[in-house]
Amino acid sequence: MKTLSSIAIVLAVNLSAARAQFSSADHSVTVQVTPITVLQVSSGSVNLNIAGGNAVAGEDAMSIVDQSTSLLWGSNSSAKKISISSNLVAPVFTLKAVALNPTQGLAAPEATLASTPADFLINIGRSTGSCVIQYTGIALASQGTGTDAHTITLTIQTQ
Repeated sequence: MKTLSSIAIVLAVNLSAARAQFSSADHSVTVQVTPITVLQVSSGSVNLNIAGGNAVAGEDAMSIVDQSTSLLWGSNSSAKKISISSNLVAPVFTLKAVALNPTQGLAAPEATLASTPADFLINIGRSTGSCVIQYTGIALASQGTGTDAHTITLTIQTQ
């Protein structure tokens, strides 16, 4: 028993000496956050098909509404908004869009889409959020038939 106690004391002394031989070192760590703006659209394509069921006798305008697409965003910069535009310079038919139930920011009034960006959501600031995109396609009987294929661009930008 005495031998075990002696070994334990020798080990304790050696461990203390070993600890005393270590030195410390310092280094710097910097966390840098750059401006982040991300957008994601839930649906790759939306088809608005104005057919006979969308027509009312005696009315020139026929329309259809779609709410199948969601928009998700994130921004860590203040004073931001989201704009919306179409690649078509002179569409035959009217396409409108409005943000429904945004979790952050304020929905801008319904916009008629054109190649010039229109406000879609304002005052999103530093946030993550989502909304439903409501598209409305409108055609006049006097415009006849045809197809407008839009590429829609949503952009986070300075307000």
